[in-house]
Amino acid sequence: MTRKDALAALRQQSEVSVLIVGAGVNGIGTFRDLALQGVDALLVDKGDFCNGASAGSSHMLHGGIRYLENGEFRLVREALTERNRMLHNAPHYSKPLPTTIPIYSWFSGFLNAPLKFLNLRDKPSERGGIIIKLGLMMYDGFTRGQQGLPTHRLIGREESLKLRPKLNNKIVATANYYDAWMPYPERICMEMVMDAEAANPNARALNYVSLAGGADDTVTLKDELTGDSFTVKPKIVVNAAGPWIDLANRAIGEETQFIGGTKGSHILVDNPELHEILHGSEIFFENKDGRICLIFPLLDKVIIGTTDIRSDIPNPVCTEEEVDYMIELVSNVFPDIKIDRSQIVFRFCGVRPLPHSSASRTGAISRDHSIRVIEPDAKVKFPVLSLIGGKWTTFRAFSEQSADAVMQRLGRTRKSDTKNVSIGGGKGYPVSESEQNQWLKTLQQKTNLPSERVKALFDRYGTYASDIAIFCAAEQDAPLRSQANYSQREITFLAEHEKIVHLEDLLLRRSLLAMLGLVTGDLLQELSTTVGNVLGWSETQRQEEVTRAATTLQTRHGVAPEKLAPKTMSVS
Repeated sequence: MTRKDALAALRQQSEVSVLIVGAGVNGIGTFRDLALQGVDALLVDKGDFCNGASAGSSHMLHGGIRYLENGEFRLVREALTERNRMLHNAPHYSKPLPTTIPIYSWFSGFLNAPLKFLNLRDKPSERGGIIIKLGLMMYDGFTRGQQGLPTHRLIGREESLKLRPKLNNKIVATANYYDAWMPYPERICMEMVMDAEAANPNARALNYVSLAGGADDTVTLKDELTGDSFTVKPKIVVNAAGPWIDLANRAIGEETQFIGGTKGSHILVDNPELHEILHGSEIFFENKDGRICLIFPLLDKVIIGTTDIRSDIPNPVCTEEEVDYMIELVSNVFPDIKIDRSQIVFRFCGVRPLPHSSASRTGAISRDHSIRVIEPDAKVKFPVLSLIGGKWTTFRAFSEQSADAVMQRLGRTRKSDTKNVSIGGGKGYPVSESEQNQWLKTLQQKTNLPSERVKALFDRYGTYASDIAIFCAAEQDAPLRSQANYSQREITFLAEHEKIVHLEDLLLRRSLLAMLGLVTGDLLQELSTTVGNVLGWSETQRQEEVTRAATTLQTRHGVAPEKLAPKTMSVS
C-alpha cells in the first residue's frame, strides 16, 4: 500500500486499535510485534523512520559491561541474550565484533566498584584489570549455555603490544572478548516495517505524519508534506517518541516529565592507518574523565565516540568541542596516530531517551526500559503508554513487553513471539561460506548479473538482495555515474518499495552513502533525477530536494559545502 493509499484508507475508516507515535526502534519493534498478533495498528512519525535517537546510536549490539557496577544485572543479562538473538535473526545486519579493552593498572577501582554498587559513591574511577576481569567473567556467565560468542581472555603487556604495536605502551595488559555491531541500524528498522505490513494488511506505517493534538476519543494527525490534518480514534496510544515523549504527551494535554536525556555524538574518519591497526576489532576503553568510549571500523571508515552530556534539546548537533574531545581520546589509546578535522567525513548526534533523573553523573542514569501509563481522564478517553529508556540491543524484549501491555488492555492473547523471527534479509540467510557461495551462484544464474554485483547486493541487503537483483535484471540497468557501486535500477527499487519521501531518506537511512562520506554534488543531482522519476518530482521539486539534502548534510553532519557542489555532471 502506498503512502497515498494508506492516508486515503485512514480518512475512510478512522478507528484504530493502537496508534503508535514515534518510529524509532522501540516504536517499530512494538508495531511489528502487534502486527504479528493480528492487531490493527497505525505507526506514525513526524520525520522518517529511524530518524531520531535510534539513528544516533554507536552501531553497537552489546550487553553493557559497565552497567554491572551499577547493579543492573537483569539489564545486562537481557541485553546479552538479545544480542545473541539478533546475531541469529538478523545475520545480514548483526555481526560479531572482537573487542579489546586496554588495561593501565591491576587494582584501580577495586574499592570504588562495590561502593557504586551500594550507591555509596557516584564518582568515576579508573577500572583496573581485576574489576574488568570480574565483569567479563559475569558477562560470560550470563550467556553460558547459549550458542553464543567466544569467552573472554586477558593478554599480558608484551603480547598485547606485539599484537598492536601502536597501542599506548603504558598498558599492563588487555582484555579481549566479543560483542556485536550493526552496520545498518536504519535498515533494520526499515525492514521490520516492511515485514510488519506484509504480515498484516491492517498494520500501516506512515512517515512524515505528526501528532498535532488530541481530545476526548480523538487524535489529530498532520501530514507534514501537504499540511493537511485528519483524525483517528484509537483505543490505545503508545508514545514511543523517544526524546520527544514529553512533547508528544503535551500535545494531547498531558503534562509529563518522563525524559531526562543525554546527548551522544560520534565522528566517522577516513584514516587508513587507524583502520589498519584496528584489525577489524573494537577498542573499548575508559577515557580520562571516566567516560566509556569506543573506536572501531565501520566498513572502510572508523567510527569514534561517544560523548554523554545532559541535553533537553531533542535534536542536537555534534559541536566543535565534542569533536575536540573525540580527536583527543584517540591519542590516549594510540599516541602515535594523528587525527585531524580534515579526515572527518561525517558527524552524527542523538539524545538517549533516558528516564528523568537527579543523578549527578550521566553515566549513572539507568539504560533500562520501562512503561509509564497515563490512564484515561477528563482530557482523553484512551490510555497513553509512554516507552521510557531502553537500548538498541534490547528493543525486541522491550517491544514484547509493550505489545503484551497493549494486548492485555485490548483483551487479546498473544499468538506468537518474536524471539526467533528473522528480520528482512535475515530470512533464509546462508550462514556458512559454502552455503553463501551456493546462494550467490544460484542468484547469479537466475539473473545473469555479474557475480561481483550479486555479491555487493548480498552484502548490503542479505537475502532481500534476491528481490533487488531480479528487479535490476528485469530491464536495462547501469551503474550510477557518480557512485558505481550502486545502479540506477537499485535506486529505483528502493524509491518504489521503501517509503522514501525525501532524497535525504535514501542518503541517510536506506543506505550508508552519507555516513561513509560518499555524497558529492554530482551524486545529489544524479540521485534526485532517479528518485524524482519514481516519485513524480517536478524540476523545481528536484532542486528543492537537492538543496534540502545538502543543507541537512552540512548543518547536521558537518559535510563541507564545497563537496556538495556539483562539479562535472550535467543531469537532464
